[in-house]
Amino acid sequence: MPVRVAVLAASPSPWQAVIAAPGFRIGVRCDDEAVQGIAFLPPGPAQAPVNALAAEAARQLAAYLADPEHSFALPLHPAGTPFQRRVWQRIAAIPVHQTRSYGEIARDLCSAAIAVGQACGRNPHPVVVPCHRVLAAAGGLGGFARQRDGYLLDVKRWLLAHEAR
Repeated sequence: MPVRVAVLAASPSPWQAVIAAPGFRIGVRCDDEAVQGIAFLPPGPAQAPVNALAAEAARQLAAYLADPEHSFALPLHPAGTPFQRRVWQRIAAIPVHQTRSYGEIARDLCSAAIAVGQACGRNPHPVVVPCHRVLAAAGGLGGFARQRDGYLLDVKRWLLAHEAR
């Protein structure tokens, strides 16, 4: 009786580009019109862009990794609640080499620091909308990407150190 071997096809990547960075990777999810999401991924191989916008996003992210002064100009897919979008606008206005606290942003928006933290954690476009520049009141890291420990806090530390140069 012949033996049948099932061949499983590799599942397609959820990312249209993956950029290698020191100790982590950055995944880009986009279509031809806008970037839907950016995420920090564990260390591993890069992935070549699959479309023109993914290539441009990869180019700009690589430019930022080389020089924190790089200004992003990417079409971002609108997402989030009206409050989250207001928080993200405030975060996007934080200049490179500077930080703000969750409380400072909350006061600007007549809100609570925890609500600002929750909005930061749901930021679909980190690095481009630099939520790593938002810290706890006493200057501590706070959380990052909805995590309070692990490699994502190491990513936040790296980004802040990169911008401090």
